[in-house]
Amino acid sequence: MLARKGGVLSGGQQQLAIGRAILTNPKLLILDEPTEGIQPSIIDQIEDAIHMLKKRGNLSIILVEQYLDFAKAASDEFYILDRGSVVLSGQSEQLTSAVIDKHLTV
Repeated sequence: MLARKGGVLSGGQQQLAIGRAILTNPKLLILDEPTEGIQPSIIDQIEDAIHMLKKRGNLSIILVEQYLDFAKAASDEFYILDRGSVVLSGQSEQLTSAVIDKHLTV
């Protein structure tokens, strides 16, 4: 399994990867689209785990996510990038339909 890239791991294997990362007691956890290819019940478990980690208060989490409902529910703040530059940031509750329509729709 060591030679496999993270993107080819199954949903369950990816959950284990998050668990292994937490075992090292990091100060920063970067989650790059943890919901990609994951069934809905597992997505809920990942969201619960993020909330639990946030409550501990000793870990910063950067979440890169395209699934907007999950990102809003799991985060405190948001940053919208355009070509590598931050074009908007704020508290997650400020990520309204108008903001989404302006910055995140094609």
